[in-house]
Amino acid sequence: MTNRNASPPGRRFTRALPIAAAGLLLGTLAPVAATANAGPAESNGCDNRTNNTYQKLLECVTLDGVLQHEEAFQKIADNNDDPFYPGTRAAGTEGYAESVEYVAGLLEDAGYNVTLDEFEFQFVFPAVLQQLTPVAADYETGAFTGTGAGDVTGNVIPVDLFLDPPQASTSGCEPEDFNGLDFSGPNDIALIQRGACNFSVKAINAEAAGAEAVIIFNQGNDPTREGLIVGTLGGINVVGIPVVGASFADGIALSQPGSTARVRVIESEIRTDVNVIAELPGVNDDNVVMAGAHLDSVGAGPGINDNGSGSAAILETALQMAKQTPQNTIRFAWWGAEEHGLIGSTAYVNELSEEELDRIALYMNYDMVWSPNFIFMV
Repeated sequence: MTNRNASPPGRRFTRALPIAAAGLLLGTLAPVAATANAGPAESNGCDNRTNNTYQKLLECVTLDGVLQHEEAFQKIADNNDDPFYPGTRAAGTEGYAESVEYVAGLLEDAGYNVTLDEFEFQFVFPAVLQQLTPVAADYETGAFTGTGAGDVTGNVIPVDLFLDPPQASTSGCEPEDFNGLDFSGPNDIALIQRGACNFSVKAINAEAAGAEAVIIFNQGNDPTREGLIVGTLGGINVVGIPVVGASFADGIALSQPGSTARVRVIESEIRTDVNVIAELPGVNDDNVVMAGAHLDSVGAGPGINDNGSGSAAILETALQMAKQTPQNTIRFAWWGAEEHGLIGSTAYVNELSEEELDRIALYMNYDMVWSPNFIFMV
């Protein structure tokens, strides 16, 4: 872990959204009664007062204040011109790094002890599947785990497809399925339908037949097998050629006579990123009350609901609680690489000693806490 020493300008904020966060955290200070939310933070003197009761805190943790953080996250995403994940705050990109700077800077200005907790993760580049002829189209896709890497443009060669009901596909399951098919060209792409055997068997047979890339599309035999399919080949580097997925409908389009396509899979790489951990020491340092939210977005968008909403909610709560001396130590966390599989939070828990884990009396997680059809619940 590394301590922070950055100071982006502080902000003032304004109406209550994370009531559960505020109430439960404040419950570690003193038993107080919840009251209705009041008006703008400025009119209540929130900039200069200590919010040491539930009622005071709810007057200062405001919707306007939380929305300012969301607007900042949106601007950060808009400014992210990453060549693979532009317009996002995905882990491993400048959009995530700027989100970390924003959150950590505000917390340090407010007086928190801020730590940037490093972890490593596998950064996966987006795969590409484009049809070039007889129609031009970009298709939603993804790389199978265990795939090779490559950028292949060439002829699409259908392999033993069953496109009509009942779509009883055994496509690519036997080496004989490739007999009579011409994979002698420099860039041939095997088009294989899901069904009957493991994806690895299909990909291995295609590579052995001479294919330079593989597209595995969904089977289409029932509604659950019509959308995009991206799976695993069951290991690491199972084949040396790129293997990507496609939906049943896109597979039909790619199966047209004269079809050519482009398949691209870039080899993944190890990158280092950080969780943001902010702590407010309490009178009783043996009990840590903790709230967290993941800060990263998916690779397809800015993540303003998932999970800008949770990140902004606990950030505004933390800022409005900063002037307190709490009974128990309060710790906030903004996790990284959650969208890659809970990687940042898992790394954090794994690095804590048993003694440190025992200090955590309560953890509350906030993921996508905004909705027009909300309910109050635990």
